[in-house]
Order: sequence, then C-alpha cells, then structure tokens
Amino acid sequence: MILRVWKHIRKYWFYIVCSLFFAALSVATQLYVPILTGDAIDFMIDAGKVDFAGVWTILKIILAATAVTAVSQWIFGICNNRITYSVSRDLRNAAIAKIQKLPVSYLDAHPTGDLVSRVIADVEQFADGLLMGFTQFFTGILTILGTLGFMLYVNIPITLVVVCVTPLSFVVAGFIAKKTFHNFHVQSEVRGEQTAFINEMIEGQRVIQAFCHEDESMLQFDEMNERLQKASLKAIFFSSITNPATRFVNNVVYAGVALVGALYAVAGGITVGQLSCFLSYANQYTKPFNEISGVVTELQNAMACAGRIFELLDEEERPKDKPNARVLTPRQVDGTVEISDVSFSYVPERRLIEHFNLRVKKGQRVAIVGPTGCGKTTMINLLMRFYDVDSGQICVSGTDIRNIGRTSLRRSYGMVLQDTWLKSGTIYENIAYGKPNATRAEVEAAAKAAHAHSFIKRLPEGYNTVISEDGGNISQGQKQLLCIARVMLCLPPMLILDEATSSIDTRTEIKIQNAFAKMMEGRTSFIVAHRLSTIREADVILVMENGKIIEQGTHESLLEKKGFYAKLYNSQYESV
Repeated sequence: MILRVWKHIRKYWFYIVCSLFFAALSVATQLYVPILTGDAIDFMIDAGKVDFAGVWTILKIILAATAVTAVSQWIFGICNNRITYSVSRDLRNAAIAKIQKLPVSYLDAHPTGDLVSRVIADVEQFADGLLMGFTQFFTGILTILGTLGFMLYVNIPITLVVVCVTPLSFVVAGFIAKKTFHNFHVQSEVRGEQTAFINEMIEGQRVIQAFCHEDESMLQFDEMNERLQKASLKAIFFSSITNPATRFVNNVVYAGVALVGALYAVAGGITVGQLSCFLSYANQYTKPFNEISGVVTELQNAMACAGRIFELLDEEERPKDKPNARVLTPRQVDGTVEISDVSFSYVPERRLIEHFNLRVKKGQRVAIVGPTGCGKTTMINLLMRFYDVDSGQICVSGTDIRNIGRTSLRRSYGMVLQDTWLKSGTIYENIAYGKPNATRAEVEAAAKAAHAHSFIKRLPEGYNTVISEDGGNISQGQKQLLCIARVMLCLPPMLILDEATSSIDTRTEIKIQNAFAKMMEGRTSFIVAHRLSTIREADVILVMENGKIIEQGTHESLLEKKGFYAKLYNSQYESV
C-alpha cells in the first residue's frame, strides 16, 4: 500500500526535496537553541561573574535561529500542502477516469453512494492523513535523529539511557496500530454503505413516502448508524490510547535522564548548563513519539481509505477497442444489422438469451415486444455494446461490432430510453448534449419536432432555464420530450426507442409518433414498446419470450395467427 502511495507522490519530487530540506533546517535550528541556552546558563552560573557580552551574543544567535526556524516551517508547510492536495486531486481524477472506463456490469452491481464515498470521503480522509504524515512524521523522525546526535555530542552515557528505554514506545505503538487499522477499515466500509443508503433514500424519497416506508427506512438507517458508531468508537478507542501509552514511556525516559544527569552534575561530570540542555533534549526527543503515535493512527485511517480507492482503481476495465477497430462514419452506416446465434446472460447460472437470430435490412422499423424480463432491453444493451455477447455475433454494416470502435458505434445510434437522464444546466445545454456545437436555431427546430418548444417557451427563461439535477423541477413527460429533442437534433443513421413515449399524454404521443415516423424514414429503427398501439406501422414485429423469438411478422399477420401477440394485443383492450 505504501509503495502504491509513493508512486503517486514521487512525481512531485521537487516539493518533496524542498520539504525535506526545510524540515531538516527547521529541526537543526530548533535543536541548536538548547545548546545556546545551556551555554548562556554557564555564562551566568558563578556568583558575581556574569558574562553579559557572551549572553548578549548568544541571545542574538537564538533570535536568528528562531527566525530561520519560523521561515523554514512556513515553506515546509507550503510544500506539504502542495504535495498532499496535488496527490488527492490526481486520485480523484484517476477515480473518475476509471469510472468512465468501467463496464456497465460493474456500475449495475455496485451502489452509487459507495462509489461517491470512495471518490469524495475516502480521498479526503487519505489527504488528511497524508498531510499529517508529511507535516509531523518527517519532522518527528528528524527531531528524534537530531536530538540523539546532539545528546551524543554532549554526553554519551546519558544518551545510552535514553536509547535503551526508547524501544518501549515502538512496541506499544506497533501493538495499537494493528488494532487501529482493522477498525478504521471497517469504519470506511460501513461509511460507504451508509452513504449509498442515504443516496437511495434521497433519490427515492417520493417512493418511500408513497408506500409509507419511512419507519422501515429509519430502522435500516439506525442499524447502519449503530454499526458505524461501534466501528468508529473501537477505532477511536484504540487510537486514543496510543498517545497516553507513549507519553508514559516518554515520562520514564525524561525521569531517567533527569536522575542520571543530576548524579553526573553532582559528580562534576557535566555542567549545570549541559544538564539543562540535556533535559531540554530529552523533552524534545520524547515529544515526537507522541506526535508520531498520533500520526500513525491517522496514517492507518488514511491507508484504509487508500485501500478502498485502490480497489476501485484496480477494477477490471471494459475491454479496449481492438487496435485495428473500424471507425464508422455516418455515410458508412447502411443500417443493416445481423444477429447470428447470439447467447447472453447477466449471471452464468441463469440463461437469458439463447441462440438468437435476426436480420434487419436498411430502413426497417423493428418492434420488439414481449412480457417483462423476456430480454427486450437486454437486446438494446447488446446492440449498443454496453454488454458483449457470450457467444455468436452482432454485425452492423457487415462488421462484427466487437471489431468496431465503441465511440463510432454508439454515435451511429440515437437512443431514447424510458429512464430519462438530464444534467444540471440549461434546457439548451441538455438538448445540445450530443451536439455541443449546435446553433440556437437547430436546437429550437429539434425541440419543435419533439413538441417540446411550447412548454419550453412557458418556462421562466425559456431555453436558458436552468433545470436541477435529473430535471427535478419539470415533469417526467417534459423530461422525456427533452430526451426526444436531443435525438432529433443529432439524427443518427439508426434509432433505438425503448418505451420512448411512456410518460407522455396520448394527444402529444400521437404527434410524437408522427414526428418519429418522419425521423425514421430511411433509418433502421428498433422500437421497444408495451403499448402495442404504437407499433402498428412497424415493418417487423418480434415477439420475445424467455430470450427467444417466438413470433415474427407485421401487425396484421400476427393478429391473423391468433397466437401470443394477438393475446397480448387484445388483452390491452379487454375490460377488467
């Protein structure tokens, strides 16, 4: 874990070198002051023999050393902040870039809130631990080494007393650190679970209230909150005993130095000024152990959070496009689609689509109908390469889509789904999402074609009206009209309409269907619909059940067969 963190840090080697240099300079000048103080005491120790000139000279040197220490610590802090927040920025960029490359299967299987927690909360916790590590860990280590050097210079036997007792601090801190890391890791996991649940509750608050599920939701949240509290208390308990434990050991060291140093002073082995210097060093020597013990606790938390970030970064990305992948241009897309012996399942144990075959000619309108779970939307996922087939192949314009670049393949489709998606921004920006360089006239023409222009003009600022995340301040039907306008602006060679008018009133739907009819002229179209009245004009209707085509034909021919489609169609008009 430390090696992986180091890989992200080492690119800022200049700031690391500056940080180490100014940390060393700060520690050196800080540790030089006790020697000067001891010399000043020795200049004043004899009655009536105070060397004022010597004391004044030492005072000026102390002032200069203190100024150098202050400036060094200031620059040291700037360097540390630059390293820390640059690394956290890089990790967030890497995490977002990774999410863009993850397969849809991963995003379908992992809660959104947990991903948000990793990118935001875990990176923030990691940055805090890293900053404390740079700020206190470096200076702490340098202070320990520096005080040992100065103490050895002053008196070797007393220094050995300090060195012999020191390992106790490491033993105590090491034991506590192992306990702390586990508990902080559990804390991070539960926090991610809680974030995911909160995200679900906020997004689905209307559903929760509609089904009177508030009490059950609160019980679930209380249970998670209880687990987070217990994990946090355990982590904080073990981390909080680190400082008192090491402080006890440090007091033992200080007492040992004071006792041995006093005996040496009485025996004339050292001067009173040197004893004062030694006591000061003993205090400065033990102080970093307290700081480092606190830093170790924070670093354990930071490493636990870093582990969750690296788990995300280590996830297997969707397969890259082949080096010689074909790049389709709109002129090269003739609209032919051939599905040959395709089998696919989301879970290996549960087969969904098996040995599926279909040939679609240029400009055909293909409707896909069937009961829920029969594989209609799955076919859309396969056509768009959100998922790759387990076996068989899907060819567009004569080329296996696995040999076509994903970007050019998806630009060949215009897609309107039942589940709408809008981003925070203006109406204009949302319609022009697939064509950012579109003119205002083009956007308005697309909105008129989608019958969205009239309601847009009634908004406070028209096309410049800012809508909230996912269009929360407009109706579901209006959101769907904007998504339809978005496709009409781009007009790609092929269309996918998955319940594209499910939230639109009947009168507007008739107008939209007429607009779709014009848009689909000469374009291969796949239409998924539950309202069978909307697909009467389709060239081919595929009736699916359990991942297989059980009937195929036009609306009239399928009604004449009086099979599954006829029952499905007539059931929509039967009285209940």
